[in-house]
Amino acid sequence: MASKYHVRSVSFPSRSYPAIQRIEQELDKLNQWEVSSNSIAGSICNGLSGLEDLYKGVDDLLNLASSQQVLSRHENEKCLDELLDGSVRLLDVCSIARDILLRFREQVQALQSAFRRRKGDSSIESSVATFTCFRKKMKRDAKKLIASLKQMDKKLGASSLLDQDRNLSEVIKVIREVNVINCSIFQSLLVFLSTSSKPKQCRWSLVSKLMLKEGIDCEEKRENEIETAGAALNELSGSEKVKNAQMKLEALEMSIYDLENCLERLFRPLIKSRSSLLNIISQ
Repeated sequence: MASKYHVRSVSFPSRSYPAIQRIEQELDKLNQWEVSSNSIAGSICNGLSGLEDLYKGVDDLLNLASSQQVLSRHENEKCLDELLDGSVRLLDVCSIARDILLRFREQVQALQSAFRRRKGDSSIESSVATFTCFRKKMKRDAKKLIASLKQMDKKLGASSLLDQDRNLSEVIKVIREVNVINCSIFQSLLVFLSTSSKPKQCRWSLVSKLMLKEGIDCEEKRENEIETAGAALNELSGSEKVKNAQMKLEALEMSIYDLENCLERLFRPLIKSRSSLLNIISQ
C-alpha cells in the first residue's frame, strides 16, 4: 500500500526547460502586441495570432510525460481546477466573440447593400438606425463578457504555489501567464466592440500586474475602425460624405473579417489545450 502514495520525483530544469522556455519567448514577443499596428483592430489581430503561436508551446508542455505526472497528482487537484476553469471560460469567450463578430459583419454588409441600392434617404436612415441598434446590443453583450474575464482574472493565482514543488510551480506559473495575456487580448477585443469613445487604460488585478512585464499604454492614439465608420455615418449629407461612409464601412468589414479569422484559428488550440488538461485529470 505504501507504493500507492509514493510518487517518483520528476526533475527538469526550471528556466532551461525547453517547452517552458519556448512559451516564455512567445510571451516576450506578445508584450508589444498593443503597439504592433497603427489600428486597434490590426493590433488585436496581431495579439490573437501571437496567442495561437503561444498555445502551440502550451500543447507541447502539456503533452510531456513529466508535466502530466506532476499535474496528475491528487494533491494538485486545486491547481488543476483553476486551470480547467480558466480554459473553459476562455473557450466560451472566444466562441461568443466569434458569433458577435459574425453578426456584426452581417450588419455592416446589410448597411453597405442599402447604400448601393440608394432607394431614398429614408431607406438609408432606416438601415443606419438598424445598424445603430445592433451596435448597442453588441456593446451590452461585449460588456457581459468583459465582466466574465474580470472574474477570471481575480481567480488567477487563487491557489498558492508556495507549498508546491518546484516542477509543478514552473508548469502552473507559465500556464497562468498564458491565461493572463489571453484575458488581456480578449478584453481589448471586447472593449473595441463595446465602446464608441477612446478606451480607458486597462486595469488588471494584482496577479496580472505581477505576471505581465511593463504594460503598454492602452490610451495610445490609434485608429478605431468602429468609431471611424460611426462618425462617417453621422455625417451623410452630400455625395462625398456618403462615399466616405461607404469606404469606412468597407474598411470596417475587412477588419471584422480579419478578427473573425484570428479567433477561428485560435479556437482550435484552445480546445486542444482543454482536452489535454482533461486527459491529465483522467489519468
